[in-house]
Amino acid sequence: FPDDESSELRASFAACYNRHSVFAFTGIRHTSSRRLLYSITSGQIYSKNQPSMAAMDSVLNSTNQITLKVTDENISTGQAQAANKNNKDEKKLTSFIRKNLIHEKNKGGWKYASILLANQGLATLAFFGVGVNLVLFLTRVLQQENANAANNVSKWTGTVYMCSLIGAFLSDSYWGRYLTCAVFQLIFVLGLVLLSVLSFLMIKPTGCGDGFISCKPLSSIFAAIFYLSIYLIAFGYGGHQPTLATFGADQFDESKPKERQSKTLFFCYFYFFLNVGSLFSNTILVYYEDSGKWTLGFLVSLASAVIALLSYLMGTPGYRYVKPCGNPLPRVAQVFIAAARKWNVVVPANSDELYEVAGPESAIKGSRKILHSNEIEFLDKAATITDNDLAGPKNPWKLCTVTQVEEAKCVLKMLPIWLCTIIYSVVFTQMASLFVEQGDVMNSHIGEFRLPAASMSAFDICSVLICTGIYRKILVPVAGKLNGNPKGLSELQRMGIGLIIGMLAMIAAGATEIQRLKYISPGEKASSLSIFWQIPQYVLVGASEVFMYVGQLEFFNGQAPDGIKSFGSSLCMASISFGNYVSSLLVVMVMGITAKGDKPGWIPDDLNTGHMDRFYFLLAVLTAFDFVIYLICANWYKGINLDEDSCEKEMEMKLDEDDVLRRV
Repeated sequence: FPDDESSELRASFAACYNRHSVFAFTGIRHTSSRRLLYSITSGQIYSKNQPSMAAMDSVLNSTNQITLKVTDENISTGQAQAANKNNKDEKKLTSFIRKNLIHEKNKGGWKYASILLANQGLATLAFFGVGVNLVLFLTRVLQQENANAANNVSKWTGTVYMCSLIGAFLSDSYWGRYLTCAVFQLIFVLGLVLLSVLSFLMIKPTGCGDGFISCKPLSSIFAAIFYLSIYLIAFGYGGHQPTLATFGADQFDESKPKERQSKTLFFCYFYFFLNVGSLFSNTILVYYEDSGKWTLGFLVSLASAVIALLSYLMGTPGYRYVKPCGNPLPRVAQVFIAAARKWNVVVPANSDELYEVAGPESAIKGSRKILHSNEIEFLDKAATITDNDLAGPKNPWKLCTVTQVEEAKCVLKMLPIWLCTIIYSVVFTQMASLFVEQGDVMNSHIGEFRLPAASMSAFDICSVLICTGIYRKILVPVAGKLNGNPKGLSELQRMGIGLIIGMLAMIAAGATEIQRLKYISPGEKASSLSIFWQIPQYVLVGASEVFMYVGQLEFFNGQAPDGIKSFGSSLCMASISFGNYVSSLLVVMVMGITAKGDKPGWIPDDLNTGHMDRFYFLLAVLTAFDFVIYLICANWYKGINLDEDSCEKEMEMKLDEDDVLRRV
């Protein structure tokens, strides 16, 4: 509105607009012979982050939604012109409301979450198009030994998921989920472009790397560019993964029971689509790459990544956005420093005496309040009010709110659970390294057709897809009736089951290796034992993923405070990262201990002279020991306790559009 016509109206807007409450405002402007009363009354049209455009569109676009009361004593020709001018003002008012006061509430939902699920599937197809056969690329094209190739793959995969912490930090602190996903997907695409071009130039002669034709040695420059390209892929894919999961969860309003259930279901579908995407990579792409058509496989991965990025950008107008809550590192550091400064201060017995800001909102921007918990009580010193705190201005390095203290507690309480998942990730990472090397020295022929060893992971994927359906349709209803939990099993229970099944997978892999060694013919590289003996170990790993990784996604995302949601999701990926590093370390340690003198060691270059079965059994023992520790940590853990009263008030203030129209 022009300044000369709208100062009173603007002041009325500024005084009355409050995104946390039901609002009603009246703007009044006098003309020479006409008094306009703009009266808009609505129910709460507020989502967690923003008011609703959809609800207000209904209000603004129907004849009963904006009431223009006109008191007109004597309308003259001049007054009629004023009325026309006022009609223009009404349109300006509508435009002003839409642009400045109203943001869409009905964004997101399954429509836009589905775009993100498709993005997950396409990006995963592209990623595994590179990763699933990387160990064979290193041994056949770069001519590395088996142990070195397995270690390099473990380090690379570990870097992929370590980058998830970087993406989560940028998402929670500065960029927000949307921008973080977009930037890292662009880096992912650039890495694939570089790898595709490089593979075309460096793989000579054409068709080499198929297990029969040897490739020419690469120059150091080509090797350096190759590692740059795959680590760009690792950085891009790893950085956007946890943020994408959290961004998808943001599309559902947690204050609504139906959408809260949809949010839980989203994580199941998220992991489901991850496996759907990798299914194509583990079957079709693996076949072409295994036959020496590496460049074709990388180009298909590139095309999939480009489609994923474009589809993601197309959904921009409809996503629900959550603003970043600022850097959490200073907040957590403030808690520890404030507690250390007050080391000798006695914490009050009544938690209500601890410091917390008044009102429904916490001091952390965009985060709900968290109620006090009794665990890790020494941190409560940071929220204990002393005479010095009352005397001077508030210093966050000396006095923290209860919510800020509880945020730090949540991180500390989740760490023991997270550490217990690393050994499982060691089990999981064997699928991309030792399982493939084991299958490569087994009989993989079906008639004249040779089945690529890496394609056996399709059984893992099918196991995930089938077990996800069984869990959702059978186990959840049955368990829900038995224990009263609508989720069937808690996240911690599912993660424990995943550990047990992972241990069984290692026992199955060890048993398969024992059988493989029995069917070795002198002078032959491959055992005559069929590669399909690997099916049980792949199926068991797939079943364990449904319980462990889906449970992890739900647990860490649900237990993380609002200000560090992406960090919570990244813990699942970071577990895989550390699992790969630990796996690499274990291989080095085992080879260092077992390969002495004339002994080839457990995992030599010629697997027929080694004892990889013992390595699998070692992992089974470590997993069993880890399970015992996990039970202790899970029993000790107490979940986050949000301020439900403020949440209920928020829910009560959210009226649907029909209520808005009825009130108008």
